Amino acid sequence: MKILVFLGSIRTSTPPQPARLGERVAKACAAQCGQAGHDVVLIDPFDYDLGDVFKPHFSYAKGRAPLPLEHLASEIAGADGYVMASPEYNHSMSPALAHLLNHFGSSLFAFKPSAIVTYSAGQWGGVRAAVGMRAFLSELGCLPVSAMIHIPAAHTVFAADGSFAPEVDSTRWVSYIERTFSQLTWWAEAARRERERSGGTGPSPAFLRDPSQRNAP
Repeated sequence: MKILVFLGSIRTSTPPQPARLGERVAKACAAQCGQAGHDVVLIDPFDYDLGDVFKPHFSYAKGRAPLPLEHLASEIAGADGYVMASPEYNHSMSPALAHLLNHFGSSLFAFKPSAIVTYSAGQWGGVRAAVGMRAFLSELGCLPVSAMIHIPAAHTVFAADGSFAPEVDSTRWVSYIERTFSQLTWWAEAARRERERSGGTGPSPAFLRDPSQRNAP
Protein backbone atom coordinates (compact mmCIF):
# COMPACT_ATOMS: atom_id res chain seq x y z
CA MET A 1 0.00 0.00 0.00
CA LYS A 2 1.03 3.59 -0.61
CA ILE A 3 0.11 5.69 2.42
CA LEU A 4 0.35 9.47 2.70
CA VAL A 5 0.91 10.86 6.20
CA PHE A 6 -0.20 14.49 6.38
CA LEU A 7 1.53 16.62 9.00
CA GLY A 8 -1.23 19.00 10.02
CA SER A 9 0.65 22.00 11.34
CA ILE A 10 2.99 24.77 10.23
CA ARG A 11 3.37 26.28 13.68
CA THR A 12 6.93 27.19 14.63
CA SER A 13 6.30 29.47 17.60
CA THR A 14 6.20 28.61 21.29
CA PRO A 15 4.28 27.69 23.35
CA PRO A 16 3.88 24.77 23.06
CA GLN A 17 7.35 23.47 23.53
CA PRO A 18 8.68 21.97 21.30
CA ALA A 19 7.25 24.21 18.57
CA ARG A 20 6.72 21.58 15.84
CA LEU A 21 5.19 18.95 18.05
CA GLY A 22 3.26 17.56 15.10
CA GLU A 23 6.45 16.79 13.21
CA ARG A 24 7.47 14.09 15.68
CA VAL A 25 3.93 12.67 15.68
CA ALA A 26 3.83 12.49 11.87
CA LYS A 27 7.29 10.91 11.77
CA ALA A 28 6.17 8.32 14.31
CA CYS A 29 3.10 7.50 12.20
CA ALA A 30 5.24 7.20 9.08
CA ALA A 31 7.65 4.89 10.89
CA GLN A 32 4.88 2.62 12.15
CA CYS A 33 3.32 2.37 8.68
CA GLY A 34 6.73 1.76 7.14
CA GLN A 35 7.43 -1.11 9.51
CA ALA A 36 4.30 -2.80 8.17
CA GLY A 37 5.88 -2.76 4.71
CA HIS A 38 3.95 0.13 3.21
CA ASP A 39 5.35 2.79 0.89
CA VAL A 40 4.97 5.88 3.08
CA VAL A 41 5.24 9.53 2.04
CA LEU A 42 5.19 12.26 4.70
CA ILE A 43 3.42 15.39 3.45
CA ASP A 44 4.66 18.52 5.23
CA PRO A 45 2.74 21.75 4.46
CA PHE A 46 6.05 23.62 4.68
CA ASP A 47 7.11 21.90 1.46
CA TYR A 48 4.26 23.40 -0.57
CA ASP A 49 4.00 27.05 -1.52
CA LEU A 50 0.25 27.54 -1.96
CA GLY A 51 0.44 31.26 -2.72
CA ASP A 52 -1.33 34.14 -1.00
CA VAL A 53 -4.63 33.82 -2.88
CA PHE A 54 -6.66 30.64 -2.48
CA LYS A 55 -7.06 28.91 -5.81
CA PRO A 56 -7.52 25.13 -5.63
CA HIS A 57 -5.87 22.66 -7.94
CA PHE A 58 -9.11 21.74 -9.70
CA SER A 59 -9.82 25.36 -10.71
CA TYR A 60 -6.85 25.44 -13.10
CA ALA A 61 -6.98 24.21 -16.66
CA LYS A 62 -5.60 20.70 -16.95
CA GLY A 63 -1.83 20.74 -16.59
CA ARG A 64 -1.72 24.46 -15.76
CA ALA A 65 -1.63 24.33 -11.95
CA PRO A 66 1.58 25.38 -10.17
CA LEU A 67 4.09 22.55 -9.87
CA PRO A 68 3.69 22.13 -6.08
CA LEU A 69 -0.05 21.59 -6.54
CA GLU A 70 0.48 19.22 -9.47
CA HIS A 71 3.00 17.23 -7.49
CA LEU A 72 0.77 16.85 -4.45
CA ALA A 73 -2.29 16.08 -6.60
CA SER A 74 -0.31 13.24 -8.18
CA GLU A 75 0.72 11.92 -4.77
CA ILE A 76 -2.87 12.02 -3.50
CA ALA A 77 -4.26 10.31 -6.59
CA GLY A 78 -1.67 7.55 -6.41
CA ALA A 79 -2.15 6.76 -2.73
CA ASP A 80 -4.20 3.91 -1.28
CA GLY A 81 -4.87 5.53 2.09
CA TYR A 82 -4.15 8.57 4.23
CA VAL A 83 -3.11 9.35 7.78
CA MET A 84 -4.19 12.80 8.97
CA ALA A 85 -2.25 14.07 12.00
CA SER A 86 -3.73 17.21 13.52
CA PRO A 87 -3.52 19.31 16.67
CA GLU A 88 -6.65 20.93 18.08
CA TYR A 89 -7.54 24.58 17.53
CA ASN A 90 -10.73 25.82 19.23
CA HIS A 91 -12.15 22.27 19.33
CA SER A 92 -11.45 21.91 15.61
CA MET A 93 -8.84 20.49 13.28
CA SER A 94 -5.73 22.41 12.32
CA PRO A 95 -6.50 25.30 9.93
CA ALA A 96 -3.21 24.55 8.14
CA LEU A 97 -4.33 20.98 7.41
CA ALA A 98 -7.80 22.07 6.28
CA HIS A 99 -6.29 24.76 4.05
CA LEU A 100 -3.95 22.27 2.40
CA LEU A 101 -6.61 19.62 1.82
CA ASN A 102 -9.14 22.14 0.52
CA HIS A 103 -6.91 22.71 -2.51
CA PHE A 104 -7.91 19.33 -3.91
CA GLY A 105 -11.17 17.85 -5.14
CA SER A 106 -12.72 14.79 -3.58
CA SER A 107 -12.19 12.76 -6.75
CA LEU A 108 -8.50 12.42 -5.85
CA PHE A 109 -9.32 11.00 -2.41
CA ALA A 110 -12.48 9.12 -3.32
CA PHE A 111 -13.07 5.49 -2.31
CA LYS A 112 -9.98 5.31 -0.13
CA PRO A 113 -9.77 5.18 3.68
CA SER A 114 -8.13 7.56 6.11
CA ALA A 115 -6.98 7.39 9.73
CA ILE A 116 -7.35 10.21 12.23
CA VAL A 117 -4.44 11.00 14.55
CA THR A 118 -4.70 13.89 16.99
CA TYR A 119 -2.24 15.12 19.58
CA SER A 120 -1.59 17.85 22.11
CA ALA A 121 0.95 19.01 24.65
CA GLY A 122 -1.80 18.80 27.25
CA GLN A 123 -3.97 16.00 28.62
CA TRP A 124 -6.74 15.69 26.02
CA GLY A 125 -4.75 14.59 23.00
CA GLY A 126 -6.77 16.70 20.56
CA VAL A 127 -9.81 14.42 20.78
CA ARG A 128 -12.32 17.20 20.09
CA ALA A 129 -10.66 18.00 16.78
CA ALA A 130 -11.26 14.40 15.72
CA VAL A 131 -15.04 14.88 15.88
CA GLY A 132 -15.02 17.49 13.13
CA MET A 133 -12.36 15.65 11.16
CA ARG A 134 -14.74 12.71 10.67
CA ALA A 135 -17.22 14.91 8.81
CA PHE A 136 -14.50 16.76 6.90
CA LEU A 137 -12.72 13.61 5.67
CA SER A 138 -15.98 11.88 4.82
CA GLU A 139 -16.99 14.78 2.59
CA LEU A 140 -13.53 14.73 1.04
CA GLY A 141 -14.17 11.14 0.03
CA CYS A 142 -11.62 9.32 2.20
CA LEU A 143 -13.82 7.89 4.94
CA PRO A 144 -12.01 7.57 8.28
CA VAL A 145 -11.74 4.15 9.91
CA SER A 146 -13.47 3.70 13.25
CA ALA A 147 -10.34 3.43 15.41
CA MET A 148 -8.50 6.68 16.08
CA ILE A 149 -5.23 7.65 17.73
CA HIS A 150 -5.11 10.37 20.39
CA ILE A 151 -1.77 11.34 21.95
CA PRO A 152 -1.78 13.55 25.06
CA ALA A 153 1.52 15.09 26.17
CA ALA A 154 2.96 14.02 22.83
CA HIS A 155 6.33 15.60 23.60
CA THR A 156 6.80 13.00 26.35
CA VAL A 157 5.80 10.10 24.08
CA PHE A 158 7.95 10.77 21.01
CA ALA A 159 11.45 12.10 20.50
CA ALA A 160 12.21 14.66 17.81
CA ASP A 161 12.96 11.94 15.21
CA GLY A 162 9.62 10.20 15.83
CA SER A 163 11.05 7.38 17.92
CA PHE A 164 9.59 6.60 21.32
CA ALA A 165 10.99 8.51 24.27
CA PRO A 166 13.21 6.33 26.51
CA GLU A 167 10.83 6.43 29.49
CA VAL A 168 7.78 5.35 27.45
CA ASP A 169 6.27 1.85 27.42
CA SER A 170 6.54 1.50 23.65
CA THR A 171 4.85 -1.93 23.63
CA ARG A 172 1.55 -0.48 24.75
CA TRP A 173 1.80 2.46 22.36
CA VAL A 174 2.62 0.24 19.39
CA SER A 175 -0.38 -1.97 20.16
CA TYR A 176 -2.61 1.08 20.42
CA ILE A 177 -1.36 2.60 17.16
CA GLU A 178 -1.43 -0.68 15.25
CA ARG A 179 -5.14 -1.10 15.95
CA THR A 180 -5.89 1.96 13.87
CA PHE A 181 -3.34 1.32 11.16
CA SER A 182 -4.41 -2.31 10.75
CA GLN A 183 -7.95 -1.07 10.06
CA LEU A 184 -6.54 1.43 7.58
CA THR A 185 -4.61 -1.31 5.79
CA TRP A 186 -7.61 -3.66 5.68
CA TRP A 187 -9.85 -1.05 4.09
CA ALA A 188 -7.11 0.22 1.78
CA GLU A 189 -6.49 -3.28 0.42
CA ALA A 190 -10.22 -3.90 -0.03
CA ALA A 191 -10.74 -0.57 -1.77
CA ARG A 192 -7.80 -1.11 -4.11
CA ARG A 193 -9.11 -4.52 -5.13
CA GLU A 194 -12.48 -2.99 -5.93
CA ARG A 195 -10.93 -0.10 -7.87
CA GLU A 196 -8.93 -2.61 -9.92
CA ARG A 197 -12.02 -4.76 -10.50
CA SER A 198 -14.13 -1.81 -11.61
CA GLY A 199 -11.44 -0.17 -13.70
CA GLY A 200 -10.90 2.62 -11.22
CA THR A 201 -14.29 4.26 -11.64
CA GLY A 202 -16.52 4.62 -8.63
CA PRO A 203 -20.33 4.59 -8.51
CA SER A 204 -20.48 8.39 -8.06
CA PRO A 205 -18.26 10.17 -10.60
CA ALA A 206 -16.64 13.52 -9.90
CA PHE A 207 -18.56 16.75 -10.47
CA LEU A 208 -17.06 18.18 -13.63
CA ARG A 209 -19.34 21.07 -14.64
CA ASP A 210 -20.68 23.09 -11.74
CA PRO A 211 -22.10 22.68 -8.21
CA SER A 212 -25.63 22.20 -9.60
CA GLN A 213 -24.66 18.60 -10.33
CA ARG A 214 -25.18 18.03 -6.61
CA ASN A 215 -28.77 19.27 -6.72
CA ALA A 216 -31.76 17.01 -6.37
CA PRO A 217 -34.05 16.83 -9.46
